[in-house]
Amino acid sequence: MSGLFEEQKRYYAARAPEYDDWWYRRGRYALDGEQERGWLEDVAEAEERLRAFAPAGDVLELAAGTGIWTRKLVPLSRRVVAVDANVETLALNTPAAELVQADMFAWRPERRFDVCFFSFWLSHVPAERFDEFWRLVRSALKPGGRVFLVDNAAGGEGTHTTGRREGEETRTISDGRTFRIVKHYWTPDQLAGLVRPLGFELELANTGNRHFLVGAGA
Repeated sequence: MSGLFEEQKRYYAARAPEYDDWWYRRGRYALDGEQERGWLEDVAEAEERLRAFAPAGDVLELAAGTGIWTRKLVPLSRRVVAVDANVETLALNTPAAELVQADMFAWRPERRFDVCFFSFWLSHVPAERFDEFWRLVRSALKPGGRVFLVDNAAGGEGTHTTGRREGEETRTISDGRTFRIVKHYWTPDQLAGLVRPLGFELELANTGNRHFLVGAGA
């Protein structure tokens, strides 16, 4: 699995220039009218859930990428520290956050945070490192700290996925290069059950058009 995880890191470095095109449904990631409407409704729902969560205080964003969500966290928070493994993605992120380039499983927080946020990352964590990741989250949180996550819902769209099997996907970027990545999908109940023995109680739900899995807890 370590080789697959490293290939995944290379994939996101190579995909950095077009990552936002996927989120904003531009170019090769465009959807037809009805599909786009459903996507935009789910984006708005996920954003509204984050606003209702109210991530005040010091926020740690893990796997921050190009900063789509970092830019939403900054005005809601006192301070945002955004960590990502790739310089290519962080170069596109916002200077309004404190940007940290580091391997997620080698990095250790120097301080504790009120909130730990991660989007479209948990599903890319290898199964054998799932518990390790949640230990990192716990170590990063102050007593009473909270978690907020966004990820792909099971059965959601896959405009850039060309192959799929249990725990793994094959994806192609715009220049034709193909990469294998780690990818897991859970229902809300499945994921809540996985993290409960690790000491986290998360309230999770799919957005209305089932593009995203969104949840929060402590």
